[in-house]
Amino acid sequence: MNLVYNIKDKPKFGQLIVFAFQQLLAILAATIAVPSIVGNGMSQSAALFGAGIGTIVYLLFTKFNSPVFLGSSFAFLGSMFAAFGGAVSAEAGYAGIVLGAVFAGLVYVLIAVIVKVAGVAWIDKLMPAVVIGPTVAIIGLSLAGNAVGDLTVGKVLDADGASVASPYVALICGLVTLFVVMICSVFGKKMAKLIPFIIGILAGYAVATIFTVIGIKTGNTALQVIDFSVFNNMKIFSIPDFSFLMAAKGLSAIDGKYIATVAVAYVPVAFVVFAEHIADHKNLSSVIGKDLLKEPGLHRTLLGDGIGSMAGAIFGGCPNTTYGESVGCVAITGNASVITILTTAIMAIIISFFGPFVTFLSTIPNCVMGGVCVTLYGFIAVSGLKMIQNVDLGENRNLFVVAVILICGIGGLTLSFGQVKLTSVACALILGIITNLILGKSESKKAK
Repeated sequence: MNLVYNIKDKPKFGQLIVFAFQQLLAILAATIAVPSIVGNGMSQSAALFGAGIGTIVYLLFTKFNSPVFLGSSFAFLGSMFAAFGGAVSAEAGYAGIVLGAVFAGLVYVLIAVIVKVAGVAWIDKLMPAVVIGPTVAIIGLSLAGNAVGDLTVGKVLDADGASVASPYVALICGLVTLFVVMICSVFGKKMAKLIPFIIGILAGYAVATIFTVIGIKTGNTALQVIDFSVFNNMKIFSIPDFSFLMAAKGLSAIDGKYIATVAVAYVPVAFVVFAEHIADHKNLSSVIGKDLLKEPGLHRTLLGDGIGSMAGAIFGGCPNTTYGESVGCVAITGNASVITILTTAIMAIIISFFGPFVTFLSTIPNCVMGGVCVTLYGFIAVSGLKMIQNVDLGENRNLFVVAVILICGIGGLTLSFGQVKLTSVACALILGIITNLILGKSESKKAK
């Protein structure tokens, strides 16, 4: 695609801040969702701080050649539950999640060393366009349910944790966001075309605010989309509850058995996420028109992801991973400037200390972010399909490979082995690789 800002381009300072804020909005919801899901007192602000640190580490290892933000990884949710569940105390659980992230990061380091020695040619042979294209598409399609589900959900919850807002009111807010993003991206001039998400979110937030104010004045909860009550106990400045502080208190409570439990919970998942790492970077490569597996190299992206994940978990508890939302933001806006990603990381670190800003961001309704995510996830899916444009689908071999990946991925095929869960993306990719190898071999034999 035609990029407005290439990797090494540097937007003007004012524009840079706005672009970085847009990236932050794109990755925010998912980044702070993981600590909320895991619970046990995990801090959203600390997770945001950790994501910023992890991203900076990643950029350093990739020599500032890969424009993507790292955020909290959902793949390790089961691992984190296992670490807390097997701990004798919350403090020991924190020690476990930090230790687990180190184990996972070391897997990446090990694979990076192997890749450095063996090169990446084997990856292109194992995962050609016919395999990696539909897999990237599945990454976007597998998230479609999340985006659509959020479109009808507000922030104000009842005693059972359900949204009190009418799904139709929430849907209006989400659709306003969606259409404003699309209109700005397609018809916008200059800055409007570069910051469609900010404009879209502000438009959706404004509509949601109007509905909420009317709902509060009339006592109609069905109109209350935004939860403004979170501002009541807001602190202006606070230091996030960093995971390493809690972990230090629980080190004495862990033993060899618990360490083995954590290792078993984290290490296999790291191998699964490795496959998704390749798919994400193949996708980003197609967006920016540069093969990141060759320059700066897969070994560097792996080291950046692995070490960045360790660093992020030490502060925020959550292992990090490259975010499809970030890639989607780059694709839609045409802004691949790495300095924008660096500024986003610094911004995430700074705002994690300021209550008003974090609180404001947390009030953005699910429906508004759902409107944004329809475009973000959609672009990921479409970019994957674009990878197979030159693949001959009239050839049964290619047709079967793509079919297996799409059906298993969209169908949600997952496998669990104890605490280890193969996601639908991982299952689809593995089956696609196997199908490609089997049919490839059969064809070569037939040719002989």
